[in-house]
Amino acid sequence: MPGILTPSGDSSSIIPYSPEPNTPTLYTLHHDLKPPITPRISISWSRGNSLRVTLFRPLTTSIDDEPGGKVVDLKLSGEDVDTEINDAARWRRIAYGSVSPFAHLQNKKNAMAALSELRHSAPYDGEWSKYVLEYSKEINSLLGSKKTSLPSLIEDPKTVLKNVEEPSSLKAGWELLEIFYANKQSHPWIPEQLVDWLSDYDALFSGQMPSVHLRLVEFQADLINIQAVENEPAYWQAISSALAVGWLDIVVKLLRLHGSYQLNQLGTRETENGLVEAVAVLVSKMPRMRANLPSGKLGECYNNKSDFMRAWEKWRAQITKLDCSAFWLQCSHNQTKESLKNLLQILLGNTGTLSSATCNWVELYMAHFLYIRPFTSGLESMYVLAQKCIQLKPASSLHKLMRLMLGILEENTEVVLAECSRSFGPWMIAHATELLTAGSVEAEILLKEERDNLGGISIEESHRLVYAQVLSSHALTWQIAPIYLISCVKHGVGLLEILLYKQPAYHSQVLLKNIEICRMYDLDNVSSNAMKIAGVHHWKHGRKGAGVFWLQQARDEIRLNRIAQKLFDFVGKSISDESFEQWEGLIELLGSESRTAGGLEFLHKYRDFKRSLQQIRDGVLNDAARKAGDALILLMKNPSTPQRFWLPLLFDSLKLLNWQERPLLNVSQTNLLLNKLQELSVARLRPDFVEVGLPPQALSSVRLALATNLGRAILEE
Repeated sequence: MPGILTPSGDSSSIIPYSPEPNTPTLYTLHHDLKPPITPRISISWSRGNSLRVTLFRPLTTSIDDEPGGKVVDLKLSGEDVDTEINDAARWRRIAYGSVSPFAHLQNKKNAMAALSELRHSAPYDGEWSKYVLEYSKEINSLLGSKKTSLPSLIEDPKTVLKNVEEPSSLKAGWELLEIFYANKQSHPWIPEQLVDWLSDYDALFSGQMPSVHLRLVEFQADLINIQAVENEPAYWQAISSALAVGWLDIVVKLLRLHGSYQLNQLGTRETENGLVEAVAVLVSKMPRMRANLPSGKLGECYNNKSDFMRAWEKWRAQITKLDCSAFWLQCSHNQTKESLKNLLQILLGNTGTLSSATCNWVELYMAHFLYIRPFTSGLESMYVLAQKCIQLKPASSLHKLMRLMLGILEENTEVVLAECSRSFGPWMIAHATELLTAGSVEAEILLKEERDNLGGISIEESHRLVYAQVLSSHALTWQIAPIYLISCVKHGVGLLEILLYKQPAYHSQVLLKNIEICRMYDLDNVSSNAMKIAGVHHWKHGRKGAGVFWLQQARDEIRLNRIAQKLFDFVGKSISDESFEQWEGLIELLGSESRTAGGLEFLHKYRDFKRSLQQIRDGVLNDAARKAGDALILLMKNPSTPQRFWLPLLFDSLKLLNWQERPLLNVSQTNLLLNKLQELSVARLRPDFVEVGLPPQALSSVRLALATNLGRAILEE
């Protein structure tokens, strides 16, 4: 049943746009800046998509309270975030909710195509039609449902229309496509489906042209002040209009508001009441060529044409009998008598009466289905009837739903595509192509044929790319764009790679989403490059550990080796404990494999040596001291130990060389270290030798310690 509308946003754009300009708010600015003030104007980014413009003016001593300037935030678009936030959230919900049905249908299509190729046979159209209908139902439920206010315990008899949320023109357009393209099994009942469609969406025509819904709304507003409704022409006009478009429940409810139903009137107006009730019964028993009726709808359903035809003839015979009845002569209320006879003419399908009762050609079109041509079938005959109704009820401008309906009836897929694109935006056209091609070879050829003027892609792929571009342009919806791009055979994968490369890889959540998308679609190269970009970005901005981690994930051997060499050089130049602790974690992260980190194997051993030195207690000979001595000899013997590290190693080991209790190194070990020290002294004479950051007396201290240790070792042996 139609209802009175409550305000609700209905926009057909993915990102709503409000053309109404908003007056920016000016803020005064006080400052103590001394002239000259340069610059006089400052421009900077503010919150969101706003630009902050600040105008400074020099201070005057005459007026202390005078502001020193003004600040204004200018929005760069006409979008009013406060008023449009609900619509934006609604559209994001639709965009995200439609992904699953679309992806599921694409998977079904690919599976059926693979199966038919394997069997060398055409796919079964009946099974595919079932999948398309399921897809359409899911999308339709996503676009919203008819919400009515909570029913009251005591129903007001004068409430003709219930309060309902304003219907969505997008949902209305989708249901039209579903009726004609997706629901193949209900094609014999298309006229009745259109009657139900008009019942739900006639209110959408009210803003542009007269409609039955608008007429009922106006009558209900006046009904509270009317004492005897049967004396008002508006009452009978409302009943006639509702009956013409098949809103039988409203008709019966309005008829029973007739004054003859009042208890104090039954005795004097018995014949009049009988005629009103007879018409109400005939209306409620009207045969309907349909499978079933929704709850609250009146009429008697018939599944097959023969049963309906018998019931239809019997029902019309009852109407004719009542029209010729002698009881009309006994009815003293002329307004009731004439109006009831007018209702009978509507039921009998009088063209003039139907035209007078309806407000636009679509309503007249539905009236023809109900009372004149209930067996209309085939789009060609339906289109001819629509043209006839347009001639009888011409309109200066057609509503977008009317244009869409005419395009469907004309079987002009290009017109349907153009109207969907113009009136409902890229979301509609990207998802509706599956309905248009269901069971139609001509539409499939039109939509899937590659065209040179589109760059070698099809119309279907072109519209999906446009919708994917819309999704990609918004930070909250770019994640679902790959679903549509991957369904585009020609340019989808290439544009998907561009989209993924454009995402800011330095944001961890975005990067993880990027990697997940690459994994889903086997884009390993893109994933690796994204991780390389993230690694380089983190490294350049001082987040060394994060940079090395992402470069390792990308298996970027070249950059990891460069980092390892840089680290190796840095530690070699500054060998202090503080600097080494600074890089110790990074050494651990890089690992010791030569193929991954060059010569970092030595740094790991050097780290272990430094840790063993920290575990030594002064003057106490223990395993830690012995292990440290052995580690020192192994490092000095190892050919991978760079020469510039020899002196730092020996300088760090002064504690071992000057051990008080007994010498930790024997004569041969001490001679080895002295030889290394001699080689180092000779190497320092070369111009390319790199000095390490040690005290000036480091070399002499080490030489003295080694000589002392050698003497003590000789005496002990």
